[in-house]
Amino acid sequence: MSTQRIRTIYTISLVILDAFLVAVAFVLAYRLRIVIDWPEPLANSVPLSAYSGLLVVQVVSIVVALFFYRLYYIPRAVSRVDQFYYIFAAVSIGTLLAVAFTTFLFKGDRVILDYPRAMIIYAWVITIVLLVLGRVLHQMVRAALRNRGWGKDRVIVVGTGDMAQAVIQRILRSPYLGYELLGVVNGLESGKEFGGMPVLGSPEDLPVLIEQLGIDEVIIAMPEKGHRETVRVISYCERGRVTIKIFPDVFQFVTSQASIDELGGLPLLSVRDYALRGYLLIFKRLMDMLGAALGLILLSPLMMLIAMAIKLESPGPVFFVQERMGLDAKPFRMIKFRSMRRDAERNGPGWTTTDDPRQTRLGIFIRKIEADELPNLINVLLGEMSLVGPRPEQAHYVEQFRQTVPRYMDRHQEKGGMTGWAQVNGLRGDTSIAERTKYDLWYMENWSILLDIKIILRTMWQIIERKSRKEPLPDALDEIRPSDTTSLSSQD
Repeated sequence: MSTQRIRTIYTISLVILDAFLVAVAFVLAYRLRIVIDWPEPLANSVPLSAYSGLLVVQVVSIVVALFFYRLYYIPRAVSRVDQFYYIFAAVSIGTLLAVAFTTFLFKGDRVILDYPRAMIIYAWVITIVLLVLGRVLHQMVRAALRNRGWGKDRVIVVGTGDMAQAVIQRILRSPYLGYELLGVVNGLESGKEFGGMPVLGSPEDLPVLIEQLGIDEVIIAMPEKGHRETVRVISYCERGRVTIKIFPDVFQFVTSQASIDELGGLPLLSVRDYALRGYLLIFKRLMDMLGAALGLILLSPLMMLIAMAIKLESPGPVFFVQERMGLDAKPFRMIKFRSMRRDAERNGPGWTTTDDPRQTRLGIFIRKIEADELPNLINVLLGEMSLVGPRPEQAHYVEQFRQTVPRYMDRHQEKGGMTGWAQVNGLRGDTSIAERTKYDLWYMENWSILLDIKIILRTMWQIIERKSRKEPLPDALDEIRPSDTTSLSSQD
């Protein structure tokens, strides 16, 4: 069965599932209104069949709202936070539409027009919950079918540099994306390997490769070649028969926050509005204070146990305090649980590796679950750090990286964070500082409160996932890191 037909089946099944769950939510709301005497006891009990017309309007309105929110376009990677947000918005709009259409379509039916208003609230809440759960179930089924080879897109990557290798590694390490990577097109001699995949030929061979291999998608990842070369490669692809995606060097410019402004009638493209950003930063600080305070209160028993265990296992202080570079490159003293021997830096600072012999046995465990960073909450509460932001580094390494990594010092326009966009995308530990900096800059240019919430939730999920798998999170780009930009601090 073709990939396109399988994708159509996925979409139709999702529409049917949503319609069914909306109907179930309506029935449950009806039952709840009978059981719960709120806001007042029902005077008369109306049979469910009397609301059949309203049920149809409710289902149609919400499904249409989901369609206009593009929730029947099935992406490869789904953000659960975004999904909840759009379902919440679509169900809210759909419910309001249902009420409006009911008033218009059934204006002569007093039974429907006088139905309990509490049912609207019950149906609204239950619909959101059921649709979110239904989407999760649908995703799990799709993932299971993809693992069996159903619905995978045959893809080739076009590129010669680090970005092409990054795309290849991400595809190979992310089977849930549903790609079957066949090889690379980069002009090298056919039969050789690039990034662990066979070289299939040059861009001029794309029309033949697409036809012979049955390619569904071509990913062009060569931002270093410039626009002219990218356009040339696109011309070799048959647009009507293959999906084309381009991996741009998005980290060198602002993308998602652009808006149109004017200067005396002359159009301007506003890529960053610091007035608006400064206003929203108030909410970021409030979120930091609330999150840090709640974290310290709720996690204090765990932190006390860790402190006692550190003291019992090895001589030395419980906390490791180290000077790091924060906002505007100003130093501050970052607090962590000590995870290494007391004399770990007797020969000077050095970066931490996976099997670093300086780590204590307890240190290996608390670093694995990232509990060593819990005292960072104190820094967040004091305003020296944020819950989300670029990970702060030592002054020694900052001076080194600024010489070799483009725009590295731009990271210090934000407070350092306990977690960040780079970390949730696999760039943690002994990974490329150059690549990590690109992700940090993207975060800074595209920052929003919603993005911070997504990063926090993804961090929590990844910690739980790593703990259940009993293995560290794989680093997505660890095979392409340059040797002169990988030095990390000894305790990070």
